[in-house]
Amino acid sequence: MAKKSLKNLMMLVLSVLLVAGAVLAGGCIGKAQIVETITPQEAFSLIQENQDNPDFVIIDLRWSEAFAYEHIENAINIYYFSETFQDELSQLDKDKTYLIYCTCPTCSGIDRKALNIMAELNLREVYRMSGGLIGWEVEGCPTVGEGANQ
Repeated sequence: MAKKSLKNLMMLVLSVLLVAGAVLAGGCIGKAQIVETITPQEAFSLIQENQDNPDFVIIDLRWSEAFAYEHIENAINIYYFSETFQDELSQLDKDKTYLIYCTCPTCSGIDRKALNIMAELNLREVYRMSGGLIGWEVEGCPTVGEGANQ
C-alpha cells in the first residue's frame, strides 16, 4: 500500500510540475515578431491609428539635412550610414512599434537592410514603408519641414 501511495504522490508532483512549467513557458512566449513591408497608404493608416500612442515610433533613415528639409510628421532621424547606427537601434525599446522609411525604393535598399537589422535585434514590430518618402508624397500624404508639401 505504501508503494502505491508513494507512486500516486510522485505522479501528482510530476503532474503539478508539468502544469507549472507549461504555464511559466506560456507566460514567457510573447507576441510573434512582425517585420513586414507596407504601402504608403497602409503606413498613413498605421500613423493615424497610432497618433496618441507613445509606443509608436516613425524613423527616417536619411541624412540629417534631408530630414530637416522634409520628413513625415513626428518622425525621428536615425541616419543609416552613421557610425553609431546599429548602436542606436540596439538601444530602442524592443516592445514598441516602428515604422521606417528612406527616400525612395531604389536608395541602395537601406530601408530593407535596416529592417533586417531591426529583426535581428528582436524588435517585436517593425514596418518598412515601400516607396520611401517619394512614394509617400506621390500618394498625397503630408510632410513637415522647410520643403514640406503640407
